[in-house]
Amino acid sequence: MRSTSGAINVRQQNLARVLRLVHLSGPLSRAALTEATGLNRSTIADLVAQLSDEGLVAERDPDPSSRVGRPSNIVVADPRVVAIAANPEVDAITIAAVGLDREIRVSQRIEMTAAPTATDAADVVSATIQSWTGGPLHGSRIVGVGLAVPGLVRARDGLVRSAPHLGWTDAPIADHVRMRTGLPVAIENDASFGALAEHRFGAARGHDYAVYLNGGASGIGGGLIVHGQPTGGAMGYAGEFGQNRPGIGSDADRTARDGVLEDEVSRARLLSYVGLTSADEPTLAAALRNAQPPAHHEMGRQRRILATALANAVNVLNPTVVVLGGHLATLAESDMDELRRLVVAQAMPATMEDVEIRVASLGEDRLLIGAAEGAFEALLNAPTGGNPAA
Repeated sequence: MRSTSGAINVRQQNLARVLRLVHLSGPLSRAALTEATGLNRSTIADLVAQLSDEGLVAERDPDPSSRVGRPSNIVVADPRVVAIAANPEVDAITIAAVGLDREIRVSQRIEMTAAPTATDAADVVSATIQSWTGGPLHGSRIVGVGLAVPGLVRARDGLVRSAPHLGWTDAPIADHVRMRTGLPVAIENDASFGALAEHRFGAARGHDYAVYLNGGASGIGGGLIVHGQPTGGAMGYAGEFGQNRPGIGSDADRTARDGVLEDEVSRARLLSYVGLTSADEPTLAAALRNAQPPAHHEMGRQRRILATALANAVNVLNPTVVVLGGHLATLAESDMDELRRLVVAQAMPATMEDVEIRVASLGEDRLLIGAAEGAFEALLNAPTGGNPAA
């Protein structure tokens, strides 16, 4: 006979399955949930009712245009359930509230005159949450905070071991945010969160083996999807593509003696060519499109070096898709055919078979969406906190 604790565990798993499906796939009918889970209709109805009582999902009337059989109610994630996502950078802190329905409720880019300290960043996040709870998030349930940090984040405790562009060493920003807000905190390297977002909802969706490279104000980071799961390595530091030293075929293309990838493929250099010191991604991309020939020459130089790094990644990791975000996406979009030609010329033919090179489809929201996913993970795993009667 099955034990009571076993039955509780199975029910919690089924609640999690239903909630995760609605979150990842969007609105689903009860019939679709029945088919996706293999559970019977009455069980799905019971699970949906409990998730609704918990304020995690809501039901809508079926589409009246459907005339096949008796349509079932549509189950949607409750948009009042939100996670706060934050991405501290050298020139700005970007913060957003992302709903369980995957909609961004509110976002703000807060320009910084100097790189923020970990305590500065925690103060900004806390103050922003306080201002939003009395305004655009009034009546919402905030389940946690996700921090996308451009640096090495130790997996076991969330300590930022090194974020050199921010000047952080062994910075406990997660603890600072937790103490100031009273909320659970998920923290990860920004590009790792970007890889998670693009794998779940963006350009890498449906790919079990993906490489993601992100170009931001603090350099170049990366994330890996292996066997359909994010992979951080033994300590959580995997994906630091920006610290690799790619071969540079022409001395004329080298600008930094013994420089790493992020020294040569540099957002700061692109900004300087269009006379800007700081800009969000759409602004930089637009400025480069309208720039003078020297800027386009610089983009070509950076694209050639990026291609070598991508060829190395393809040879080592054998992905089916490579996704580029930030200023790397801008470099790719300016001449994707040329980028692919350069990668193909340097990668092993077998490893390059069927590999797609794509730009991040979630745009400048990708890091925040990924950080929100990190903050939602505990809820998705245990919707009622482990107590099905809650």
